[in-house]
Amino acid sequence: MPRRQGYALLIALVAGTATLATAAAFGTSLVSDGPRTPPGGTRNHTAALDPAAPATSAGTWVATWTAAPVSAEPHAGQGYPGRTIRNIVHTSVGGDAARITLSNLFGATPLVVDRAAVNTRPVTFRGRPTVTVAPGRQVVSDPVVVPVAPDADLEVTLRTPYADGPVTQHPNTHQTSFLADDHGTWSTTRWRYLTAVDVRNTASPGAIVVIGDSLTAGSGSTTDANSRWTDVLSDRLGHAYGIANQGIAGNRLLRDSPLTANGVKNLGGPSATHRFERDVLSVAGAKTVIIALGINDVQQFPQEPDARRITSGLRSLTERAHARGLRVVGATLTPFQGYGTWTPARNSVRLAVNQEIRSGRIFDAYLDFDRAVRDPYAPQRVLPAYDSGDRLHFNDAGYRALGRAIDLDAVDGTPKSDAF
Repeated sequence: MPRRQGYALLIALVAGTATLATAAAFGTSLVSDGPRTPPGGTRNHTAALDPAAPATSAGTWVATWTAAPVSAEPHAGQGYPGRTIRNIVHTSVGGDAARITLSNLFGATPLVVDRAAVNTRPVTFRGRPTVTVAPGRQVVSDPVVVPVAPDADLEVTLRTPYADGPVTQHPNTHQTSFLADDHGTWSTTRWRYLTAVDVRNTASPGAIVVIGDSLTAGSGSTTDANSRWTDVLSDRLGHAYGIANQGIAGNRLLRDSPLTANGVKNLGGPSATHRFERDVLSVAGAKTVIIALGINDVQQFPQEPDARRITSGLRSLTERAHARGLRVVGATLTPFQGYGTWTPARNSVRLAVNQEIRSGRIFDAYLDFDRAVRDPYAPQRVLPAYDSGDRLHFNDAGYRALGRAIDLDAVDGTPKSDAF
């Protein structure tokens, strides 16, 4: 979109002046559903308290951007003492004030941040410019009055004065951010410490929280194009809703991902079952949950051979969301024939999971992502026009197909009873 292209160009232009900027900053519908009750209107759900991360939502706060903490950053055991971390994020809904969440989930020592800013506007924590985040915890900043545009790139700047490793990170962001010190500026595709930006917006119906894997995170999409299917959904909703993308590449529904699998690095993070409270139920203004998980349980070592365990796990997440009054929408599992782990047996598990999703016995509604991207002449494969090249992940056209396949009515409304 023009706005996206403009912001991407702006980032490129300011990259070379990072040190000065840092100083200034701190001076065809595929959804099936049963009978619907009337839409939920503008009611926001109060976010849950997470004992390890006490973020709350009340009144008019809604998440405009999120990134689930994944792991400790490799080779960054001492952190980035004296450096400025410039996290570039892309907003969904706009607002007239902002607050940020900083995470030290994977840290072994206290994290000290002595300067923070949103678009050069200084941020405080309980009235102070410096905050210390204990290992395994997160903190939410004070509100800062700063205009936040919808569908725009936003810069959240942090400085860590001491060695504060390990660094809590979200890798594979498909977004260019920066590290800066007195010697220069370096580009990066990791978000560090920052896990949420909330905005104050009195008109937004709330946030749609998407928990998923690499297909939600956008693996295969163009860096800085903001072409993930969640971005397409935000466009189609006119940026009225917050879109909280909690996708993690390699993430599984039932198992925590090991740091290595068969000698290959696999930073897939905690399972959706384990992170659901923090990454979904505690998101500011959460109204609807979209669950797009299961393909890694099917194809990733060690593989889950029992489709019933996967569908039971999906149903359990639905019940937990329903207990908080949230609507739940799920996605069918997409084809992957031609990918290195594909076998007929594993494909049979995928098809069995999809059959149960389509039955209507798991979610309030479902998104038929399988149908949206499969090759009609070889339905176990991704349509070549949508394939990023590995037969599992999508290119920008494939993610557009997913985003356009969503019936917008599916993201509103009230949850069904759990008596499926």
